[in-house]
Amino acid sequence: MLFSNTCKNTEEIALPDMQPDAFLALMKYIYCDEVDLTVATVLPTYQAAKKFDLPHLQHACEDYLIANLNSTNVCDLLVQTRRLGETGFDEHCWRVVDAAAARALRSAAFCRLDRSTLDALLQRESLAVSESTIFDACLTWAEAECDRRGLVSTPMNKRCVLGPSLKLVRVPAILLEDFANGAAQSGVLTAEEVKNIFLYHTAGIGPPEGFIIHPRVGLHAHRCLRFQSAASRANQWRYKGRCDSVQFAVDQRIFIAGLGLYGSSRGPAEYAVTIELKLQAKVVAQTETRLSTDGSDKPFSLLFDEPAQVEPDTFYTASAVLHGSQLSHFGQDGLPEVQCGDVTFLFQGSPESTNGTGVQGGQIPEIVFYS
Repeated sequence: MLFSNTCKNTEEIALPDMQPDAFLALMKYIYCDEVDLTVATVLPTYQAAKKFDLPHLQHACEDYLIANLNSTNVCDLLVQTRRLGETGFDEHCWRVVDAAAARALRSAAFCRLDRSTLDALLQRESLAVSESTIFDACLTWAEAECDRRGLVSTPMNKRCVLGPSLKLVRVPAILLEDFANGAAQSGVLTAEEVKNIFLYHTAGIGPPEGFIIHPRVGLHAHRCLRFQSAASRANQWRYKGRCDSVQFAVDQRIFIAGLGLYGSSRGPAEYAVTIELKLQAKVVAQTETRLSTDGSDKPFSLLFDEPAQVEPDTFYTASAVLHGSQLSHFGQDGLPEVQCGDVTFLFQGSPESTNGTGVQGGQIPEIVFYS
């Protein structure tokens, strides 16, 4: 480029398709062999690296994007990937949106989606989130769009700026109680639509015109079972409010959705349960609930409030604290390495485990995840 006819009789070369920050990152790599990236510059830098045939910088951009992609920035990166036509990155972004949809839809970046990307998101069957959450997120997006257009954020204006996108929200699939307490009172739906949706739920009268009625399929949850058998013995294992814990690592990025737990070995029982997923001392996922078990030795799945993204080759701690007086089943013949589909799990003992759980036996028989 510097020695071709492009440069004759000029001291400047125009690069109209390159952002200044990306060009600076390119120069820093060429002259200093340093890769200096941010979420805002990674995709423009990747395009510049492709244009000037710098494969190592391309790979560095790919690694950075995948490592730093999360539910709070995925919507911004999704808009960029679609605008730049980077279909490979596009797929990475959609995986995060699907698995961590609740957080992604509540992020500030969601409100910055362009219309095309918003519609593409609303059309996805695999979003792992309730339809009422999707409806609420669309109202928040509509408020931001009203601000961008200089409109007062009234229910009528929200409906106006949403336009056809509103019908991509599967309002009839919202649970009746959630609909009554939320969407029905939003003012965005017409009185006729509200009436027809109530009739659809309560009287089975035909679906409201224009809305999709069937729920989203969501994501298929995989279950990594780390024990080869389960057992129960008199006075062998019981929940007493102590911590059952194990550490694990995986060989690729996945989303942890919850844990499987054993229940009572003496018939039906109910427990108060807290489950956590931690990275070192930081809690990345948690839920507190009650667990009803039927006396069988099959694991009972409990889901976190929201799935948590875990990085490869990093040990996380899965913990459960149950309060209940009944003796419980427990796992045995545990494996330190388990292949589940194309994901490899490595297990090791946890110093937080005070109830006897370890790699060879105990509780937390399953890790529930999205791949």
